[in-house]
Amino acid sequence: MTWLTAEAPLIDWQQGLVTFPEQIQIASEEEADSNPLADLPPQYHKFAKVFGEEEFKVLPPHREYDIAIDLVPDAKLTPGPIYGMTDAESKALKQHINEELATGKIRPSTSSAGAPVMFVKKADGSLRLVVDYRKLNDVTHKNVYPLPRQDDLMAKLRHAKMFTKLDLRWAAFQHFMNNLFRDLIDVTVVIYLDDILIFSEDPKDHPTHVREVLSRLMKNQLFCKLSKCHFHVTTVDYLGIVISPAGFSMDQKKIKAVTSWPTPKTVKQVQAFLGFVNYLRRFIPNFSLVARPLHNLTRKETPWSWGNQEEEAFQELKSLVTKSPVLIHSKPKLPYYLETDASGVAMGAILSQQGPDNRLHPIAYMSKLFSGPEANYDTHDKELLAIIKALEEWRIFLEATDKANPGKQLGKPDALSRRLDYIDAPQEPEIMLPAEVFANVSEEEMDIIAEICTKLRDDPSLEPIIQFLTENADDAPPSIRKAYRDYDWEEDLLWYQGKLVVPDSEPLKEKLLREFHNSPLAGHPGQQRTLN
Repeated sequence: MTWLTAEAPLIDWQQGLVTFPEQIQIASEEEADSNPLADLPPQYHKFAKVFGEEEFKVLPPHREYDIAIDLVPDAKLTPGPIYGMTDAESKALKQHINEELATGKIRPSTSSAGAPVMFVKKADGSLRLVVDYRKLNDVTHKNVYPLPRQDDLMAKLRHAKMFTKLDLRWAAFQHFMNNLFRDLIDVTVVIYLDDILIFSEDPKDHPTHVREVLSRLMKNQLFCKLSKCHFHVTTVDYLGIVISPAGFSMDQKKIKAVTSWPTPKTVKQVQAFLGFVNYLRRFIPNFSLVARPLHNLTRKETPWSWGNQEEEAFQELKSLVTKSPVLIHSKPKLPYYLETDASGVAMGAILSQQGPDNRLHPIAYMSKLFSGPEANYDTHDKELLAIIKALEEWRIFLEATDKANPGKQLGKPDALSRRLDYIDAPQEPEIMLPAEVFANVSEEEMDIIAEICTKLRDDPSLEPIIQFLTENADDAPPSIRKAYRDYDWEEDLLWYQGKLVVPDSEPLKEKLLREFHNSPLAGHPGQQRTLN
């Protein structure tokens, strides 16, 4: 009977049931390390308070960065629903509340409003307490302080040889962190909310850089969770990307998550999959083109149909994730190689540099679907647009690099050297693409476009379409949305399946026919080509 004493089950003799008390462990980001010296490198023992338990239980001091929840005018807060809990969850919740009250981190509330709480299981089996604040967020002024772009953060690490990653127990304001480490950011530190990455080009300098960061954290009573920190490593997982002196690669956990993803059965499941792999798109060539059948499924007007095309796209994305290469760090002193291409529905680009093996290695991939009228551009216009988008995407790498050599200086003539209006003059340093690069538009064409804008709203047959697109598209019944789904309103012009809609005006139609038929550049086309 020893096991009965140890397990203490509840026995219902009438129903013949044996129930074992559920043991539950609550966990949260606020857990402290009971013995911070155990895994902390000896050279940082003087900063043990940053990882300790006693200091963590004390309420932090008030700062000018204290979080305030500013509600929108006339906001109405209502009590939220109460989610059901097991006895073990209720016991754990009460324990958590009592501990937080004792440390002063929370206080009793008399508000009539409230938010439901729940538990989410963590990887180690313990539970994280979660509060559902969605109703509160709906009536709260949003924090508009910008977060750093992740690709910009990664670009700062090109020369790093050694890393230390610190994980704050609480997600601090980005504004606060930027001010606290203002002189170190992009020099020896990059920060994204509660993730601090210390990097050094010379490993000998790394301990000094780490001590400076720990010193500021201790002085400002900011604490880290030691089990999530990594010291003096040459490869580190930061923001879901594995960083090393060789470059960037996907986290193996994310690769496994994608490859084991079950086939979606609903639109929401497709959206969840696309949202996950979209984070990895910089590693996947032609991502937009491959994922297009899945994106089409998420459109409101598209009925659910999972066929061969969708299955092939799903499996191809999973396969590409496993084949993703290491993206190398850019080297500003070496030449960049920019390759672009465009198909009927998407554009793509690769930015590369030559490695020690004399082979090109990718720095990043770009892929975008053509939208609206772009899908109806001629092939050469699509290819030019791909170049422009690639230059915009990678401006931080390519700005101020060499431009094309005109005329005889170029071994193979290209579109730039053939332009009649080419001026062999130095480019303005602050302008990446001068106006002369773009195709010229005649004054007559501009006048026609202006006239179309003016007369669109005078055409009674177009009035309901324009009203639908500019005023109440979301509120319209499904039948109306379906009828007008091929129309777009862009730059005060109406488009149908990517083509410009001309209002019912005979003089305007005649102007258009003369402009596009009689122009010397048109080549005197026939009836069908003129209309197209």
